[in-house]
Amino acid sequence: MNTLVKLRAVVVASILALTAAVVSAQTGGEGMRPQAGIPSSQMPGALEGVEFEQRLNTALPLDLAFLDESGREVKLGDYFVRRPVVLTFVYYECAMLCSQVMNGVTSALSALDETAGRDFEVVAVSFDPRDTPMAAAAKKKAYVDRYGRQGAEQGFHFLTGSEASIKALTDAAGFKYAWDEETQQFAHASGFVVATPDGTLSRYFFGIEYAPRDIKFALVESSAGRVGSLVDQVLLYCYHYDPKTGSYSFVAMKAVRVGGAFTLLALAGFVVVALRREHRAGH
Repeated sequence: MNTLVKLRAVVVASILALTAAVVSAQTGGEGMRPQAGIPSSQMPGALEGVEFEQRLNTALPLDLAFLDESGREVKLGDYFVRRPVVLTFVYYECAMLCSQVMNGVTSALSALDETAGRDFEVVAVSFDPRDTPMAAAAKKKAYVDRYGRQGAEQGFHFLTGSEASIKALTDAAGFKYAWDEETQQFAHASGFVVATPDGTLSRYFFGIEYAPRDIKFALVESSAGRVGSLVDQVLLYCYHYDPKTGSYSFVAMKAVRVGGAFTLLALAGFVVVALRREHRAGH
């Protein structure tokens, strides 16, 4: 895994651990105390193994069994049929970070012309096997209301599952987390993935705020052009996904080529029109 991605995961997990310590101190608890004798260059024990490793082009295990927010047994593959999928790993009793991730995802998706349930699916999977469908239903209602589009309940899905199913899915996606006994919380990275309709991991996004443009490009690419307009396809040619940053960057040379192509088309059109006018004038 590249250094920048691992660094981001560690920083975010550190913020979560620090926040939990502050909350514990304010409520009179013992909090998370520094471990004596640990050098500053060594990772705290609570963060060992916490990372979000990019596994682009990896196929997800779509036969895994989960429960949806109504308690109905489903397969992960039920949500990978015709549309790309925005897949998040959260847990529903998370004190802060998971809500920030879901808030960021929902806000970015709200800025798109495309709509959940029509152009893409949103699937949140709890990595806490103690979470229940009732907790999932409450989260779904909150985020469907936040998204605020008619029919959004058909495009948002909040799942719970067994430890075996959760581990198989998170391992496939490269999402690694750890339970911290002192804070009674999970230490984990923040971000989400976009997958193709056949369940192949296509794009990774990190942090808690996401650029709507980047998500739109990811959906266009992951849908093989079935999402987005012709203009989106042309713009995407000028932008390149950078796995190191989990975002799209402008590629000047491609833009020059596109501009040159449009210029040639415009000149060709002008010449054709001019020749037709001249031909008509000659008669």
